[in-house]
Amino acid sequence: MVSGATALVFLLFAVILIVVATGKWKVNAFFVLIVVAFLYGLSIGMPPLEVVKAVRVGFGGTLTYIGIVIVAGTIMGYILEKTGAALVMTRAILGLVGQNRAPLAMNIAGYVVSIPVFCDSGYVVLTPLNKALASESGKSMAVMAVALATGLYATHTMVPPTPGPLAAAAALNADLGMVIVYGLIAAVPASLAGYFWATHFGQKYDIRPDVEESYSDLIQKYGKLPSTFMSFLPIILPIVLILLKSIADFPTKPFGTEGLAKTMDFIGDPVTALMLGVVCSLFLVPRKDFGEAIDKWMGHGIKDAAIILAITGAGGSFGKVLAASPMKDFIGASMSTMNLGLLLPFMISAALKTAQGSSTVAIITTAAIMAPMMGVAGLDPALTVVVIGAGAMVVSHANDSYFWVVSQFSNMPVNVAYKIYTTATLMEGVVAFAVCYLVGLFI
Repeated sequence: MVSGATALVFLLFAVILIVVATGKWKVNAFFVLIVVAFLYGLSIGMPPLEVVKAVRVGFGGTLTYIGIVIVAGTIMGYILEKTGAALVMTRAILGLVGQNRAPLAMNIAGYVVSIPVFCDSGYVVLTPLNKALASESGKSMAVMAVALATGLYATHTMVPPTPGPLAAAAALNADLGMVIVYGLIAAVPASLAGYFWATHFGQKYDIRPDVEESYSDLIQKYGKLPSTFMSFLPIILPIVLILLKSIADFPTKPFGTEGLAKTMDFIGDPVTALMLGVVCSLFLVPRKDFGEAIDKWMGHGIKDAAIILAITGAGGSFGKVLAASPMKDFIGASMSTMNLGLLLPFMISAALKTAQGSSTVAIITTAAIMAPMMGVAGLDPALTVVVIGAGAMVVSHANDSYFWVVSQFSNMPVNVAYKIYTTATLMEGVVAFAVCYLVGLFI
């Protein structure tokens, strides 16, 4: 097998190949990650049969841990969209902050909605409401669009059960409850940074919404909406259960070792918690739509999950091959003098995100790269997951599908989107990293 330094050089070429293939050549990320895993393993001198075994075991092992969770999360998110629960949550937040603070309401709504719903889907679902509020409040769509987009982005990249941080937690063997805690903490100032950026710079651009429905018309269109409590419950319940499991597993054993502790371990397991979330979301479905929900809506959620499952498993394959590389010992020795700490995963994730566009691919790939180094680097796994998510916000531009969703659904010219949205994602990622760095000083 090659030396650690040579293996690190090959890793650099592997990352460049991933970026070029997925970003410039538009090759599917699943195919690229599997091929690169094979090429990297063979190039560092692994026996061919060991490469095949690592690819197979890495793929299956990753999905064993989070496959069901990803599917359950996407099903739940789709049901929240279809039933109008996302609209109910937004309306509740609007009632708390006031209609005169419409940009802040949409920013907070994005923060909440994007925990189970992909940011792209969340933006599309909330756009009619965003436009209606922009019209009624007299705010520019430049302000409203960036406020909503950055709120969605914050939790999308840093808070499970969104697939990216979920996959990273699996790769780094991080406690999922602590990932949620750190992610929620870092996402608040990151989201608010996006909001303040929107209100400060977005107001310079007067973009009028093309509104066909008023706010009241939009509410009426959905007919009878679910209650606020039931709308929030599918999101809140899994998070609370996962956190309780983390508390039960503390070294002090606050729930003891039998009875209640084992119950918390069972219902707080991500698979159990997310499935309970799906069950709760079904109570939002009107009786007349229930048959369609358990057939077509669930089927749609499973289809949405398929590509994420494939990419996540492929990232696991790449990570398994990297784990067999002599690179980790070399990096461990080097890092003892470089002292990069949390800056290393942030820089890798940010470079991958900026170069190839997909936050999920950047998170999964960075986690695969970092996994073999965690022991020698001395980093907290849960905090590292969130730092990787922070890097995956830097920066959203023309190679990111979300950039086009935000700009096109908001009637925002591309040059304006670069000036106020792309820069906002840069600021958002940097703020999130700064929060994580401060948290790291106390743990």
